[in-house]
Amino acid sequence: MPLLEINQTRRITAFVRLDESTAIQIDQYAAFLKAPADEVVDKALGYVFAKDRDFQDFLRTQDAAQVPKSLRIRHLPRATSSPNLFRRQSKRNKAVEGGK
Repeated sequence: MPLLEINQTRRITAFVRLDESTAIQIDQYAAFLKAPADEVVDKALGYVFAKDRDFQDFLRTQDAAQVPKSLRIRHLPRATSSPNLFRRQSKRNKAVEGGK
């Protein structure tokens, strides 16, 4: 039996708007835990989702499967498009070097 259990999760980048006071508290809580702010947000939401019994009931309904996506997710370029990314970077570098 392995000594370590590795849980691989797919990470995404999402954009959300927060009250300024909430953002400050996230940073403060992250400093308190000595953890990244995005990890604090992820774990806090996971905790709330798991503890909210009404939400857990909702997840078992058909309505939960038909919720329109409203979270703004940043889609990263796929590995197959990386040569184009390098070309774009190279053009930017040349433009910057030419402007010196």
